[in-house]
Amino acid sequence: MTTPAPLTPPPGARAYPLRTVRGDFAVVDCAVPDGVEARGVVVLLPGFTGSKEDFTLLHEPLTARGYRTVAVDGRGQYESDGPVDDESAYAQGELAQDVLAQAAALGAPVHLVGHSFGGQVARAAALLDHSPFRSLTLVASGPARISLSQQQRVELLRDALAVMTMPEVWEAILAMGPPEEVGGPARGLGGLDQLRRRWLGNKPAQLITAGRQLCTEPDRVTELAAVPLPFHVLSGEKDNTWPVHVLDEMALRLHARRTIVPGAEHSPNIEQPLATAEALATFWDAPQSS
Repeated sequence: MTTPAPLTPPPGARAYPLRTVRGDFAVVDCAVPDGVEARGVVVLLPGFTGSKEDFTLLHEPLTARGYRTVAVDGRGQYESDGPVDDESAYAQGELAQDVLAQAAALGAPVHLVGHSFGGQVARAAALLDHSPFRSLTLVASGPARISLSQQQRVELLRDALAVMTMPEVWEAILAMGPPEEVGGPARGLGGLDQLRRRWLGNKPAQLITAGRQLCTEPDRVTELAAVPLPFHVLSGEKDNTWPVHVLDEMALRLHARRTIVPGAEHSPNIEQPLATAEALATFWDAPQSS
């Protein structure tokens, strides 16, 4: 059963624009409580149609373990600005450079976590320059393009965005029932009014470009395996976007820690946040990740 997550920051968190050499990015930044030993900083990247709020329920359990958590809206996502029509601004290389700038602004090195599409962006950033990162965790994010059924749904969304307004597309999404990669990670985040507000904050060019990337991403696992970072592949026990056996195989190729969260599907950070936080912190606590 999905645990509802509020769209407002948790206690002790600050929502503000993180200033970087590549512009400002909306973040929710949760500090380690007084009396808890600080063990590191974590950057959390959301998936397609998602936002920093997808990590709301991870902040408190992770900061209790000593990890400052910074969840980020990527360029053109929800409260981070970006061009409306310029798709070149959302090329994967541009988004990867944004992540490097975010880590630098926070005082790298950081533990990097990417959910779904955010995992592909995180991977691109680590391939571009791994030095700002202490580890890389891919949450429900696979080795290449998404499954055929999800490609079909994303292509429907892209086609709709080409001819409809954002409010019109939102109504169409509700009518078809949000799948995993078209609003699915937002399940339970504060009600439809807040979800609609988040949807309308997204830039159409970002959604179109991200959707194309999800449908065409090549397999770069061999390249990533050569990067000297500790890797963690975390998922639910069921996933329609990248089947679990595909994630298992990717973890083997990366020599990564593998975590399957019981009772979760494509969004363990929302569906089983305590178990997800426990798995993340345990990975970072390990000597190879410190």
